[in-house]
Amino acid sequence: MGCFHSSLLAKTHHEKPLHHQHHHQNKQQNPFFNPALSPSTNNTPNRISNTIITGGGIPTFCAFSLSDLKSATNNFSSDFIVSESGERAPNLVYKGCLKDRRWIAVKKFTKMAWPDPKQFMDEARRVGKLRHLRLANLIGYCCDGDERLLVAEYMPNDTLTKHLFHWENQTIEWVMRLRVALYVAEAIDYCSSEGGPLYHDLNAYRVLFDEDGDPRLSCFGLVKNSRDGKFYSTDLAYTPPEYLRIGRVTAESVIFSFGTILLDLLSGKHIPPTHALDMIRGKNIVLLMDSHLEGNFSTEEASVVVDLASQCLQYEPKDRPNPKKLVSTLAPLQTKTEIPSSVMMGIQKREETPSIPQHHLSPMGEACQRMDLTAIHQILVATHYRDDEGTNELSFQEWTQQMRDMLEARKRGDFAFRDKEFKTAIDCYSQFIDVGTMVSPTVHARRSLCYLLCDQPDAALRDAMQAQCVYPEWSTAFYMQSVALAKLEMHKDAADMLSEATGLEEKRQRGR
Repeated sequence: MGCFHSSLLAKTHHEKPLHHQHHHQNKQQNPFFNPALSPSTNNTPNRISNTIITGGGIPTFCAFSLSDLKSATNNFSSDFIVSESGERAPNLVYKGCLKDRRWIAVKKFTKMAWPDPKQFMDEARRVGKLRHLRLANLIGYCCDGDERLLVAEYMPNDTLTKHLFHWENQTIEWVMRLRVALYVAEAIDYCSSEGGPLYHDLNAYRVLFDEDGDPRLSCFGLVKNSRDGKFYSTDLAYTPPEYLRIGRVTAESVIFSFGTILLDLLSGKHIPPTHALDMIRGKNIVLLMDSHLEGNFSTEEASVVVDLASQCLQYEPKDRPNPKKLVSTLAPLQTKTEIPSSVMMGIQKREETPSIPQHHLSPMGEACQRMDLTAIHQILVATHYRDDEGTNELSFQEWTQQMRDMLEARKRGDFAFRDKEFKTAIDCYSQFIDVGTMVSPTVHARRSLCYLLCDQPDAALRDAMQAQCVYPEWSTAFYMQSVALAKLEMHKDAADMLSEATGLEEKRQRGR
């Protein structure tokens, strides 16, 4: 087995470095499967460490252990938070990666919201029975001590709110807006027909986009924010009138909230319903439309949507349309159905996450698979230079002052590495490596990790490859290449390196 050259090193020289990206915003590969429209046949929770996949592609609903979710979210690191909002009903959502490389969304509740664990589990199981193509489906829960957590499919492409209001250089075209409206209506209709008509705090922020650019409705809104379901965190200007009277969400409240989403799609901004209704009554439809569309929309179609929004926003709940009316009104407006949503949204599809290596993963393997740099650091500190034995044979004459200075530089690097002063460690290890009298695969591996922690995956990959050249049978060199390649979004190569590393580690274990 020679040095791993192929074309990877050449690639890293030409690819744009990722220095400008914040590490927790790194474009993760979406590991979902294509969901089926029909509900899962198995709704009984099973305590498992990795999610089972049903025949239709949607993970079965199950109970997760707290340790699984801590591992997936790097112990609920703040770097993994993807949503943090709400005062009365805290909305804290993390992204996480399971051991099978599938990404998940994890929502945390306070114990005060759900003091009775049985009530929480019953509510989670109720929503866990729902399975639909238009939902970001709930796939599990965790109820451990004071912890109350829900687990759902992870959607990687931001929310409708961000796409409509925060993208300066891109406007969602009219046809795609109509598709969003229909897909959300289909999700509402499905939930209503399956005994889950109540969606708490429905708004554009709850509309997510999957890896194909298709809009999906977050399942978290189907779960009460608390045991009494009274919390509603949306601005009062957008709150259904009856909620202000009775303090509860009704099926008709969901239709009112859907009307506010239609307003967002029409106008490209938040317009209070009362103001929008005044504009509609005054026939000021053109003023209501998003100016970024630059007139590129059908006036007839826009009139239909405006009329539907007006119906949804009626003060009296009985005057609002039912979910099936939403679908039947929006379905005939769909055009360009042959064009994928990813193309309309300008979302580049990612390569599929490679299959799991057919090996038992060691702690190092698991840390590299979930790209947990903190855990890798702890392992390298613990192993010290154990794997460097036999890589150098120095004569007495070579123990010069230069050698002592070089070893002193390595020692300073080790102290900095231990203390997580990674830029200093890079400088010290570079002094050691540049002298060239002694080669150390461990130093290359340590500097590789330092580069990763400083968001320099190109340099990290080169160091990991050099460690392999020095010690061709060393699993750690392959593990570090795997992480660097994953950071560079070369996921097939990363999976190959991970498989190679686990194979070498197993071989070494058998040889002991």
